[in-house]
Amino acid sequence: MRSVGILGYGYYLPDLVLTNHELAGRFGKTENWIEERTGIKERRITEFNVATSDLAVKAALSALDRANLSPGDIDLIIVATTTPDMIFPSTACLIQHGIGACNAAAFDVSAACTGFMYGLDIAVNYVSSGQYNNILLVGADTYSRITNYDDLNTSILFGDGAGAVIVGEVPEGFGTLGSIMGADGSGADLLKIPAGGSRLPLTHDLLDGRLNTIAMNGREVFQFAVRIFEKMIKQVVDKTGVGLEDISLIIPHQANKRILLSVSERLKMPPEKMYCNIEYYGNMSSASIPVALSEACNNGKVKKGDILLLTGFGAGLTWGASLMKWYD
Repeated sequence: MRSVGILGYGYYLPDLVLTNHELAGRFGKTENWIEERTGIKERRITEFNVATSDLAVKAALSALDRANLSPGDIDLIIVATTTPDMIFPSTACLIQHGIGACNAAAFDVSAACTGFMYGLDIAVNYVSSGQYNNILLVGADTYSRITNYDDLNTSILFGDGAGAVIVGEVPEGFGTLGSIMGADGSGADLLKIPAGGSRLPLTHDLLDGRLNTIAMNGREVFQFAVRIFEKMIKQVVDKTGVGLEDISLIIPHQANKRILLSVSERLKMPPEKMYCNIEYYGNMSSASIPVALSEACNNGKVKKGDILLLTGFGAGLTWGASLMKWYD
């Protein structure tokens, strides 16, 4: 079995910025009210003629450049998204064509905000087994397309973006040390888009009721996130034998800053070990972890030999975590 890690990384964010000031007036709230409850000051929003694959292609090319690989070197593309360009074909196929990766197979993964972690586990196992050599893994979402901006609970949370990594073989002693994935479908109703699938095909009445946008039980999702976040970290360190004190940096899904602070306190970990960029980007769903990872690397917060913990949680309910020794 080969040692597997991340060979390159990159991200892309839309230029348009949606601030708390622009949202607060809609609900008779203040900018500080939003920030105190979420940690968010602003988020990025795509223009009307820009789709998820457009963001993803730019992130993918950035990751390829960092890894010193060409599109022809990629033999599989995995895309984590819940806002595909269309129901089918897959967004992965559109990205394959967009970057010219003519030798690559391609498919999408749907696990909401946990999608990148699910995709990473799949990619690591494919490379480890020798079935593929260089896998492009993209997390990309345009949640502005599925957000009801008349809903206070959700409109203040979400933003758009794309992040990408190249997963491949690394020297022995580096790369992924262990991972976990999980799901609890009994919580499916806590965070969902009610209409638009085979259960409730879209009608004029459903569109008028905005049932094609995100519906969330914020209190229950928050409690789930804090509980599962702490549990995941303990499980993955127990599985690998790595101590909490040995972790250099945690790269978590950026759902809510209060969640990150709460887990830091519970685990008695310094807050600076929990990377957070939600202030400027909001919750970008499957894009949040690869964007945060890329940004942390670019900012010099990650160096060769560091022990990183990547962890995500979201609708499904789903969760996943991966511990790795950084090589790039």
